Amino acid sequence: MGLFKRNPFGHILFIKKFLIRVFGVITHRRYRGFNELQIEGSEIIRNLPDANVLFISNHQTYFADVVAMFHVFNASLSGRDDTIKNVCYMWQPKMNIYYVAAKETMQAGLLPRIMAYAGAISVERTWRAKGVDVQEKKNINPDDTENIRIALKDGWVITFPQGTTKSFKPVRKGTAHIIKQHRPIVVPIVIDGFRRSFDKKGLRMKKKGILQSFIIKEPLDIDYDNDTIDEIVEKVEYAIEQHASFLKVIPCEIIREQEELNKFRKWEY
Repeated sequence: MGLFKRNPFGHILFIKKFLIRVFGVITHRRYRGFNELQIEGSEIIRNLPDANVLFISNHQTYFADVVAMFHVFNASLSGRDDTIKNVCYMWQPKMNIYYVAAKETMQAGLLPRIMAYAGAISVERTWRAKGVDVQEKKNINPDDTENIRIALKDGWVITFPQGTTKSFKPVRKGTAHIIKQHRPIVVPIVIDGFRRSFDKKGLRMKKKGILQSFIIKEPLDIDYDNDTIDEIVEKVEYAIEQHASFLKVIPCEIIREQEELNKFRKWEY
C-alpha cells in the first residue's frame, strides 16, 4: 500500500514527510531572518550519490545543527546555490536522510521523540551518561552499529564524531570503524555561530542577528584498506577543524578577519 510505505526502520514515509515539512517551515527563520546562515559548497551536495554517504561535523547544539543540515541539503538538491531562500524546497524533501543521536537525548521529552521520527538513529553512548563522562565504559550495542549500516545502505547519515557539543574534544574511534567497515563517501562539514544563536539543546533562540556559517568540504580521501583507525581519526579531526593543532597560535591576518566577522556577529540590544 503506497500510502503506508515505510522506510527500513518502519517509519511511515508520509508521516515523516509531513514532520519534515512542518519543522522546516517553523524553523526556517531561525537561519534566514532572525539570523543569517552563510553557506559554502552546495554544489558538493548535488554531486553525491543517493546512498552510502556519511556526513561528519563538529557539534554545537543538540538539534539546531541537524535541522540546519536538513535545510541546506534539501535546498542544495533543489538547485539553490549556497542559500536557503524560499522554504518551498521542503515540500519534497529527501526522505532518506538520517542522523546519529544519543538515545537519552531523543527520549528526553515529547518534542525530541517526535523529531526522532524524522530520521534519528538513536544510539547508546558508551562513554557518557546524563551529560557526565563515565569511568567504566559500557559495551557497544551491536544493534546501534547495525542500524547505522542499514541507514547508510538506504541513504545519507549525519554524525558528530566527537559525541559532544564541547569544542576540541577527541573524535571517537567508533566513527573511524564505521568508515573503515562500510566505506561510505565521507563529507566533512564545519559549522559556527550556532552556539551563540541557540541554547545548548538548540530549541530556544538565545540571540538574534548572528552570522552562522555552514561550510561543506570535498569528500575525504580515505584508503579504506590501508589507513589505520588512528589515521582515519586524525583525518576526521583535521577535516572538521577539531584537531589540537587548531588551538595553536593564529596568524595576525586571520585574527583581523575574525574581528571583522565578529562585527556582524555582535548582538545588538
